[in-house]
Amino acid sequence: MRTEPPDPGPDVALYVHWPFCARICPYCDFNVVRARGNTDRAARLTAAILADLRAQAALTGPRRLASIFLGGGTPSLMDAADVAAVVAAARALFPGGPVEVTLEANPTDAEADRFAAFAAAGVNRLSMGVQALDDAQLAFLGRNHSADEARRAVAVAARAFPRLSIDLIHALPGQSVADWRAALTQALDLGFEHVSPYQLTIAQGTAFARAVGRGDWSPPDEDLAAALYEATQATLGAAGFDAYEVSNHARGVDARSAHNLHVWRGGDYLGLGPGAHGRLTRDGVRTATVAHRKIDAYVAGVEAGAPWEEHTALSPQEAAEERVLLGLRTVEGVALSDLDTLPAAARPLAEMVEEGFLIVANGRVIASATGRPLLDAVTRRLLTA
Repeated sequence: MRTEPPDPGPDVALYVHWPFCARICPYCDFNVVRARGNTDRAARLTAAILADLRAQAALTGPRRLASIFLGGGTPSLMDAADVAAVVAAARALFPGGPVEVTLEANPTDAEADRFAAFAAAGVNRLSMGVQALDDAQLAFLGRNHSADEARRAVAVAARAFPRLSIDLIHALPGQSVADWRAALTQALDLGFEHVSPYQLTIAQGTAFARAVGRGDWSPPDEDLAAALYEATQATLGAAGFDAYEVSNHARGVDARSAHNLHVWRGGDYLGLGPGAHGRLTRDGVRTATVAHRKIDAYVAGVEAGAPWEEHTALSPQEAAEERVLLGLRTVEGVALSDLDTLPAAARPLAEMVEEGFLIVANGRVIASATGRPLLDAVTRRLLTA
């Protein structure tokens, strides 16, 4: 019997952005700052996040808690007591059963020593930024851990948390398909149940963008990038991982990220912390929120009752477009009814079904194996008709 993807309903998830990092990676365009010398600001930020959580909970009204995700930045640099305070406040404000609580971490020895404290604070899923298991590649990526540290940290994390995910980056300069396949095979020996393999992207304003602009090195061409993607699917698939989203693979349904699925399914979530994005539905209107990006501006905004730099009510068409953009990334796809608000999409939908890029089945639209590697182009064609 066919099972419909769960409806996120009115449940609300929390995304907490912790912007501090020990080092700023040259490929990173996230809202981050150096942690050194910011102890006092970190304490003020924690207090502001808790106050913001209470204020936004008052706006949403009674809801069940769907999940908590502490991202960044490097939230494993937080004091475990502060993590515990956020988790406890969320559970008190949004009662419900056990929920997934994810914390992003780096695999340095210093942070691995803190894993047991985070588990005691309520974290039950760790997402570790391994990125590579080669010291030369890690140095190129600007990471502050070695391959051996990564292996040790994964072993420690596996003992501390029931759920473990790692991130890996491919499409590095000079990396061949065989190199990447060997790297994946080596990583699989670590025993994690979820992996997010990302292609290295050159984001504007980053150190890598400046290096590429100078001609220091070049990213792979489209053919090599496509071959690396195919190698990812084949290698992880053979190891029992399903690509339940374009850049996320899980060994079994239970290993999938509950928080990310809630977001991709169009659920509401509160964005807490500098620059954090959120989505709230009140009185049938879906609103996009973006918190002040600067730490001091965010703290001051929370104290003044105005944490958001942007607060935009989405039109029915904008909300539908967002559901399609997010939902098509997953193997669940989106409900065909989500396209009712987008009548101009009917023609390109029919064309792309005929061309094999999209599938319509059981009332849902799903990207095919052919369409998933080209998803940006597929959704652009569907939504800009």
